[in-house]
Amino acid sequence: MHIVFTIANNSSVPYFNWFAEKAAQQNEHQFTFLALCEERPQMIEDVAKYGWKCYWIPFSHAKLKSSMSRAFIKSYRLFKKLKPDVVNCHLFDDAVPCLLAAKLAKVKIRAIVKADTGYHYNYAPKWVKLDKFNNRNATHIIAPSSESRTFIIEKENADPAKITLIHHGIPSIIFTLQSENTKNEFIQKYQLTNKVVIGTISRLIEWKGYKNIIEAAVRVIKEYPSAVFLFVGEGKQKQELQKLVADKGLNNHIVFTGWIERQFIPSLYGIMDVYVHAANFEPFGFVIPEAKMNAVPVVSTPTGSALDAIQHKENGSLAVYKNSDSLA
Repeated sequence: MHIVFTIANNSSVPYFNWFAEKAAQQNEHQFTFLALCEERPQMIEDVAKYGWKCYWIPFSHAKLKSSMSRAFIKSYRLFKKLKPDVVNCHLFDDAVPCLLAAKLAKVKIRAIVKADTGYHYNYAPKWVKLDKFNNRNATHIIAPSSESRTFIIEKENADPAKITLIHHGIPSIIFTLQSENTKNEFIQKYQLTNKVVIGTISRLIEWKGYKNIIEAAVRVIKEYPSAVFLFVGEGKQKQELQKLVADKGLNNHIVFTGWIERQFIPSLYGIMDVYVHAANFEPFGFVIPEAKMNAVPVVSTPTGSALDAIQHKENGSLAVYKNSDSLA
């Protein structure tokens, strides 16, 4: 069986690399990768190490409509040439042109992983019609969480018979590889000696719920003056959040670390006493299983993988959406 994996706007994808390595250990299936991005993707070299080929279609999210049109034509020609048994799309931008191209190229199995479930419905509703378009062009829809599955049925009117719930897989060896030296460097850099460390790792954007964490921090710090919150990531909301932190008088208790490279993240979990996740909606949320793998107690809104994996007050805590008191 020949399977083509597609993705957009990513030069290199860690879970594609893990999969490419794992897939090289078998000889039953053939895999090809297709990247839609602006510049020649690193993925070409990434998967070549394991004997797989990656094709590149130039693609700009800033010029979405014209890029999708070109990607449709090029991917159609590619699928006609390769004659794959399966085309598996992973994000909205690659799914729109590639699922349609695969359908017209008579690819029998056309799958879409709904890794960005709910984004358009909540933040860009004009695109929901194309989410539904993707669902119709797909023969199989992969929901990464039970919440995602329910959303796809109720909000995108997808055929339940097409949907399979498959949680994302994470290689535990990679995500629990902590370094004592790196942990000590973090403790020194962010002045965390004898502190209660509460961490969040995600983009600094509205739907990740950082404002609720800041409001909750006010209450937490009153009871635990030694608490320090680490906000790990970058995003367009950063300046707004920094101003809110300053206005609340929390500059000594909330640290914006900026971007931290993936290989150092397990060590970051290793210095946390609590992991907090306050997203308004999460298709899956890799950080929840990552934190749990590293034995960090998790407090989260009831979304994505948290809703599937956490039994409240048994192996974690679930807070009410958009409720800072509940989060605290």
